[in-house]
Amino acid sequence: MDLRAELLKSIWYAFTALDVEKSGKVSKSQLKVLSHNLYTVLCIPHDPVALEEHFRDDDDGPVSSQGYMPYLNKYILDKVEEGAFVKENFDELCWTLTAKKNYKPDRNGNSVVSHQDAFKLWCLFNFLSEDKYPLVMVPDEVEYLLKKICTAMNVELNSCELDDYLSQEPQGQEGLTVWQFLDMVNSGRFLRGIEQEAISMAVEEVYQEVIEDVLKQARSPHVLGHEPCPAPNPVLISISPAQGYLWKRGQLRRNWSERWFMLKPSALSYYMSEERKEKKGSIALDKHCCVEVLPDRDGKRCMFCVKTSSRTYEMSASDTRQRQEWTLAIQTAIRLQAEGKKSLHKDLKQKRREQREQRDQRKAAKEEETQRLKQLQEEKERKLQELELLKEAQRQAEILLQEEEQRRRQQHEEMQRTLEIQLREAEQARASMQAEMVLKEAEAERQRKRIVELEAMQERLQEALQQEVKARQDEEAVRYAQARLLAEEEEKLKQLMKLKEEQEEYIIKTQREKQVLKQEMENKNKCLEEAQKQLEEVRVNRQRVDQDVMAAQRKLRQASTNVKHWNVQMNRLMHPIGPGDKRSNVSGGVFAGYQPLLSQRDSSLK
Repeated sequence: MDLRAELLKSIWYAFTALDVEKSGKVSKSQLKVLSHNLYTVLCIPHDPVALEEHFRDDDDGPVSSQGYMPYLNKYILDKVEEGAFVKENFDELCWTLTAKKNYKPDRNGNSVVSHQDAFKLWCLFNFLSEDKYPLVMVPDEVEYLLKKICTAMNVELNSCELDDYLSQEPQGQEGLTVWQFLDMVNSGRFLRGIEQEAISMAVEEVYQEVIEDVLKQARSPHVLGHEPCPAPNPVLISISPAQGYLWKRGQLRRNWSERWFMLKPSALSYYMSEERKEKKGSIALDKHCCVEVLPDRDGKRCMFCVKTSSRTYEMSASDTRQRQEWTLAIQTAIRLQAEGKKSLHKDLKQKRREQREQRDQRKAAKEEETQRLKQLQEEKERKLQELELLKEAQRQAEILLQEEEQRRRQQHEEMQRTLEIQLREAEQARASMQAEMVLKEAEAERQRKRIVELEAMQERLQEALQQEVKARQDEEAVRYAQARLLAEEEEKLKQLMKLKEEQEEYIIKTQREKQVLKQEMENKNKCLEEAQKQLEEVRVNRQRVDQDVMAAQRKLRQASTNVKHWNVQMNRLMHPIGPGDKRSNVSGGVFAGYQPLLSQRDSSLK
């Protein structure tokens, strides 16, 4: 994030604070005052002519942010030089303008953070917020900032409680505004039971580390009232030494002096005390510098040195751990200089943003894959439905073909019966006509009068014969058309059979895939059963071994009991007996009789 983007964030808060009606516009008089103050805190030469020219009263009405941006860029931001002004004074100006309107601490004085700590949290929020307006800080950066503050106090942040809070907050998953963030901190929900002084010192430490780029500074191990503990991530260089100041050896007098050290990416500065009022010197760091560990000498231990191109600085830490922490921190600063990076936390913020973008891309790809699988499933179901519809259409077509075939057969049979009846009638008419002809020829002379009628009848008969011939020709044409229709029906039937064979092949292929999956599941089940059998055999063997061990322990206890018994008998036999009557002789005889047994027992024990 460059200097212009950092300044624009703070100026955006100041501009919105002056927008009382929340219309996105500010009066010209207020913008004049704001611009004049920006000239002052940014150490830019005043240009009253350009200021009056830009905000002349030719037209009435307030100015929007888009109308103010050209002047802001040309006459203010383009003239800003990094290092020529105090960034903290600039932030305090913008904070003062926006805090009066938007920051509302507890009126009873029960706020967790002071007004100054709220300003530092506001600066941290601006640094970690996204580069888009309105400014918000995503939940990951909120958790990161709270963890750093808790780590500075050596307490642990309850991430689950933070997630619950963000889920309950409107638009909490998209990010928090700075005022929502300050209200969350002042609520004491995540910092309960901690004194305000400890919170203030932790905020100051995180502010110096993130905003002022202080990679490391020496401090007392009990400054916050807790035991020191290592930071969770060494890369962040937020480790605190175990004891107080570092000792530094002078260049001319070669004496050792205790100094308060503070490390930034570009230099290692040292002061007389932790108030940093009197700066004693600074060690400029670049890519040619290096850090080396030195052996103990001159009564100093845990020594190390920083070598630059012009001089070697010798320093001594209180213990080995403190020396290791400082050497790692200085090496990190040198690495940043070698990589051309001015701020460690800007680099870390960019890396976290890239990780979030990659995570969002993976999430979007996963959702896209899920959507694609869903579409494939829907496509599969649609194809199955189409297949069912094709099957139903095939069944309906077969039924219609059967009905059409039956109807055509009935028509053909009916037409054939009609033609046969007509033929029989024609044959009968011809036979009767011939009989009449014979009778009339015999009676020709008597029926000459009827010859004309007979000739007319003959002509009608000839016409009937011609009609009969024509009817037969029509019948032949009908038969030819029927044969052609039967051929077309046979072709359609072949096409339906081909579709049916393709459906059967697809069903067989699906069944084969199902059988392969079923075979794989059976193989896995068999492997699981074999593993369970082996586990059962191991358990049985273990029980058998446990029984053998218990039997051996019983035998050992029995042997120990027997040894104790023989020891008691020996003690009784070896006990001396005082002078007396015959009992002594008897006892002596008995003792003499036990001597071989005792010797045999000793040899067996050996």
